[in-house]
Amino acid sequence: MTASRRERGARAHQQGHRAEWFAALWLLCRGWRIIAFRYRTRYGEIDLLVRKKDVLAVVEVKRRATLEEALAAVLPAQRRRLLRAATALTATRADFRQLSVRLDLIAIAPGRLPVHVENAWGEA
Repeated sequence: MTASRRERGARAHQQGHRAEWFAALWLLCRGWRIIAFRYRTRYGEIDLLVRKKDVLAVVEVKRRATLEEALAAVLPAQRRRLLRAATALTATRADFRQLSVRLDLIAIAPGRLPVHVENAWGEA
């Protein structure tokens, strides 16, 4: 791997982490409570796990050059992984079983406000 490729990868990783923090702050300002940040399951990592009233949202955060690219960035395999992670989480946590669980997306693009897509794929 070339040095420039490593640098681009490190920069993208850092921008992704900043986007997750920004999304968390955005959700907090809108009344959501952060339950977990970068929550690891055996199926992969959940960027944000948030709750508002009786809704538990598994939130995927995507930062891209445009909002359209961010919205299109979650492919079917990743959606299946998120759904499996959400299912496993609710199966192991009794305090989550009574909640309505859904998969949300926060799309972030430079110079734009985030877009929160609730129940982004209608699968949970």
